[in-house]
Amino acid sequence: MRKSGPPKGLISYLVLELLDEKPRYGYEILKEIEALSGGHWEPSYGSVYPILYKFEEKEWARRIEREDEPDRKYFELTDEGRDELAEKRVESGSKAREFADVILGFYHVYVAFATDERFEVPCPEGQWCFDETFSAWIVEQIIRHHERDFGPFERIPDSPETFYEHHGVPLDE
Repeated sequence: MRKSGPPKGLISYLVLELLDEKPRYGYEILKEIEALSGGHWEPSYGSVYPILYKFEEKEWARRIEREDEPDRKYFELTDEGRDELAEKRVESGSKAREFADVILGFYHVYVAFATDERFEVPCPEGQWCFDETFSAWIVEQIIRHHERDFGPFERIPDSPETFYEHHGVPLDE
């Protein structure tokens, strides 16, 4: 179970990958992460800029000057940064369950607002609602994205316990 927010180290990993692609400045990194999320998430300045300064301090990135944009602080990855990126890639490979927990956790809260009688969340006219219709739309969008990226979606009849067993994954980590 996650305590809060995205999996630990996610933003650092994304910053390393984006700097490996080309030198970038902080706001550009924020916007690229927003694009990767389909426009649904943008980390704060307060998370990206300290990472860039930490990378600079650890010599994983260095600041570069650009004549065409002298007021912007561009950073590029160093060889040490590429070594760190290789380690972060391996580390990030083990975070899939944390991602799933975040996605499913927020979905469960969304549904609780719609179905749990302890919550009385109104549905403003002409806006998003915590209800079955909007829940179905969320699920539909996930299925459409799955089909776009992986091919036809097929329902999985397994219970979580059976699914984990079939894939050799411990039920509780």
